[in-house]
This record gives sequence, structure tokens and C-alpha cells, in this order.
Amino acid sequence: MVITARGLNRATLARQLLLDRVPLGAGEAVRRVVALQAQQPGSPYVALWNRVAGFEPEGLDGAVAGFEVVRSTLMRLTLHLVHAEDWRAFREGMEPTLRGSRLHDPRFKAAGFTAADADELLPDLLAYAGEARTGAQLRARLEAARGGPVEAVVWRMMRQYAPLWHAPTGPPWSFGAAQAFVTASTPPVLADPEAAHAGLTTLVRRYLEGFGPASVPDMAQFTMAPRGKVRAAVAALDGELDRLEGPEGTVLYDVPGAPRPDEGVHAPPRLMAMWDSVLLAYADRSRVIPPAYRKHVIRVNGDTLPTLLVDGYVAGVWRPVEGGIEASAFHPLPAGAWEGLTAEAGALGGFLAARDSRVYSRYDHWWVKGLPGVETRILPAA
Repeated sequence: MVITARGLNRATLARQLLLDRVPLGAGEAVRRVVALQAQQPGSPYVALWNRVAGFEPEGLDGAVAGFEVVRSTLMRLTLHLVHAEDWRAFREGMEPTLRGSRLHDPRFKAAGFTAADADELLPDLLAYAGEARTGAQLRARLEAARGGPVEAVVWRMMRQYAPLWHAPTGPPWSFGAAQAFVTASTPPVLADPEAAHAGLTTLVRRYLEGFGPASVPDMAQFTMAPRGKVRAAVAALDGELDRLEGPEGTVLYDVPGAPRPDEGVHAPPRLMAMWDSVLLAYADRSRVIPPAYRKHVIRVNGDTLPTLLVDGYVAGVWRPVEGGIEASAFHPLPAGAWEGLTAEAGALGGFLAARDSRVYSRYDHWWVKGLPGVETRILPAA
């Protein structure tokens, strides 16, 4: 079967609940979309607001507080929200990448630590974090076990590698600058190649359910796992996946029966969260971001700005300002698109007002430095 670039776009939108908002609880919504990048605490809330009919932030608050949904360092070595039932397989699948990048980082070694040191220290640290502890408490525990000061870089590498969940610290978005951690209730098997292979195989299948059809480079980009390990995971799924031909003959894989809507299906406008997963889940990001706009949306330090999605593709950026939502289009938009964005902005402004009306204000410097908007409008909040 051959699938076009536009057909791939529509498949992504359908699986990511961006063609129609769906009435789901927060936990089930997170499961459906596989993972939400979550280093900016408000972004998972904005992401689910875009996807869930009648989304109430209290639902996600409760799912996080009850550890139905958990925040942890996973794919691409960054924080994600995932369903707790997915977490163990995802963490085992990411084990070689996390172990190599954190415990074999030259800065870790320069600070006098080795992977063997981490393995020796980890059991006591995890036992101590059987109940929620602050980052300061855990670092002090590490220093007591080590018998001396531990550099900040060592603590950072240890907490990112350790199978810890972030414990919620309060409003407005469940997690704040003060971090707390608790040991995962479903401990993964660490440093075991067989467990890692099985976990990555599960992660690859789940990725295809939420983001497919996709290529091996796409899967590697989403996870940051080596392509060879991704190919081995795909091979382990032999007979369970469809094989398709994408643009320019690219080999794509997919889960049988997953949505692949007609490329002509309508895609409504959306105001996407910072670091929304659809912007980062592919090696070929033209599936959602036109190549000419990529450098404007994904900044040099990795910041991924909140975007306008028009007809399924990035068409500009937005930010909350006094009086509403400032929307800057990268190319002229038809009147109907502006009408749709205005309606979305009105609803989003009301949603944010109850929590943090300037949720992304710390990133305003990107607008100060200049963005190539051909038209900017202040869309009033409800």
C-alpha cells in the first residue's frame, strides 16, 4: 500500500485526537496519545485541552495525584507524562539510552563517579524514596551514602537515570520549580539486554498506535534509541505490522487496523502546546511542520514554541498576552482559518485564566528577538 504525505498527516491527527475532540478521562487520553512531553508543566494540560471534549484540568490533577499518569525521564532523555501501565515497558526500552547517556556522561566521570558507583548507591536511594522526597533530601541522602559532597551534575544524572516518578508539588499545573520524587511502584529491570529489547519492542508498537505509520528513523527520533535496536524491535514484531510505502519510497510500518483517514478529511484549527509531541515525534518533521518554518518553531536550544495548526500543518505561533492570545501567522490565512483560531483562542484563554493566564511568559524572549509573522492578531479570551 502507498500512502501520501498528506495521508500521513491525517493519520497522525486522527491518532492524536486532533481531528475531533473525544470525550475521555485524562488517564485514558494520555494512554491514547502514548506520551506527552512534559518538561513545561502546563503543556500537558494544553495538549489535552486540544484533544479531549470538555477537558477539565482537575481530571489530570487527579490522575497525576493518584499516579494513574506519571511524569518521568523517558524518550529523548526528557520528561514525559505517560500512563502508569505503560511506564515500566517504556523505561526498560529506554534503559540502554538512559544508562549510556547519564551514567557514562563525561561530566559524571569527571566528577569522580562511575556506572558501578551509581549501581551501588541506587538501592538505598530508591528505598529512601519509597515515600515522596524533595530533590534536596535525595541529594543529601546520596551525599551521606557517598561520604561527601556530590556535584550538581552527578545528582542530575542520577535522578534522570533512577526509576523515579516525579511527585506532584501543587498548583497551577501539578508540578513546579520545586521538585519531589518517589520510587516507581512498578520497578523496571535495569541493565538487562533482554528486558530492554522487550521493552523497546512494546514501546515501538505503542508508538505506531499513536503516531504511525512511521519509518525506523522516525521511531529512533521519537525514542532516541539507536536505529539498530529499533530495527531489532521491528523485526521482533514481524507478522504483526503492516508495511507501507511512503513518499519517495520510504518504508513505513503500522499497526493493522489503525486509523488512516482519507487525505481530504477536514482538519480543524488548533492552538498547540509548547513541545507538543506531534512536532517532535518524527525524523521527517514535514509531516506537520513545513520545512521553511521548522527553525522558527524549534529554536536553537530545543525550545519548541506553541504553534497555530491550520489544515493540519503549522502555520504560525501563539502566546498568551494581556487581553487574549497573540497569534502570528507565517503566511496569509483565509478568513475562515482566522475565525476558527479566534474561537479556539477564546476558549483557551478562558481555560488558562483559571490556572495561569500567562503560562508561557518565560519564553517571550523569542518574540522579542523576532519571528517572521506576516500577520499578527490579538484574539480575545472568553
